[in-house]
Amino acid sequence: MDTTTTPRRCSIAGSLHVLGERWTLLAVREMSYGVHRFEQIAGHTGASRNILTDRLRTLEEAGVVERRRYSERPPRFEYHLTGAGAELAPVLLALSEWGDKWANDPPITSFDHDCGLPLKVDHTCHHCHREITPGSVTLR
Repeated sequence: MDTTTTPRRCSIAGSLHVLGERWTLLAVREMSYGVHRFEQIAGHTGASRNILTDRLRTLEEAGVVERRRYSERPPRFEYHLTGAGAELAPVLLALSEWGDKWANDPPITSFDHDCGLPLKVDHTCHHCHREITPGSVTLR
């Protein structure tokens, strides 16, 4: 019986290759909140300049973030989410909701939907509209 295993290739691993560092998702969070300048992103995340520079470069190379010049002298840039970056909004909301439930007591963040009520992220199948649970999903 062969008991050797190899790392499983999957989309989660590919996503974590780009997004898996702590400061990366915190930088994406800030840009999703409308914070675009390097110093402000660094201040709101607590990331050191060299680490944040590296994370922003990785995000730019992956097409998640784009740099936009806002000053010629000295050259200064803002960082904005691309379409790929904007699609991380549900991921950020799910992480925030999980953190409020399992990592922070009491919860420290809340979001309201534009309907005026507190936002609750639903995980449902778009086809049958049933809730997604670990037992309702099969790996293909």
